[in-house]
Amino acid sequence: MTPFSRSIRAFCFLSLVFAVTGYSQTDNKPAPTPTPTPVPVVKGQPKLSTADQVAEAVIGWYGFPTGRVQLNQIRKTTFERGKTKVTDPEGHIENATYQRFVIRGEALNKERIRLDQEFPSARYSLVYKDDQIFGIYNNTRFTPRQDASSAFESQIVHGLEALLRYKENDSKLELGEREKVMGVDYYVVTVTDKKDRKTRFYVSAKSYRVMMLTYEEGGIKYRRKFYDYNYAQGTLVPFRSVLYANDKIIEEVDVGTITFGQKVDEDLFNPS
Repeated sequence: MTPFSRSIRAFCFLSLVFAVTGYSQTDNKPAPTPTPTPVPVVKGQPKLSTADQVAEAVIGWYGFPTGRVQLNQIRKTTFERGKTKVTDPEGHIENATYQRFVIRGEALNKERIRLDQEFPSARYSLVYKDDQIFGIYNNTRFTPRQDASSAFESQIVHGLEALLRYKENDSKLELGEREKVMGVDYYVVTVTDKKDRKTRFYVSAKSYRVMMLTYEEGGIKYRRKFYDYNYAQGTLVPFRSVLYANDKIIEEVDVGTITFGQKVDEDLFNPS
């Protein structure tokens, strides 16, 4: 990348951050995404002083160069495939393959999400629709166990979208003290949604990527770490994540493929 290109990236990025952009109504196609570097760094990066500035910096890089506009245009639908490894409280490990289908809503509570999981002993789906969760087995609707429903809901409400779409979700932001973990400098932003669910995001002060998030449920402290960031259709995606419960690994997710914008059949969210 030439010095001129780096200057253009820096100018666009700083404009995104300090404008703290709201919703855009443009129907124009986003500008072509420049060739990304593994860890984009703006020379002479500013010290961000508000939670909104940090959040907008994150959104700016995850959907560079137009941030929220690019994410909304590219991620209208999602189709994802991968593998997951789940460890229960007794230490038993189960491996599964999964498929995830998403039709984007105006906010997370308007999202439609279907997660198909195939374990060695069972195959079933979990669906999030109209802010409710149900299961599908052999095309028949059922009520999942509470622990399965809670884990699925947590993936949604305590995921990256809670920060990337904080405005759409009418969430509140709070900027904490900067922290250094294993030599990495982080901005710490707490997102509180309309149901008072809190998620704390650790944002790299160097790359503006979310490297970790934490939350608490039922007296258990959860921590999810993100790895293997790469670009998918011009938007930034972590291709691996690891979830800890009280410092013990309970879930590992490896994304195989992810595509945005393809047609997703709405009947997938309706049991026959």
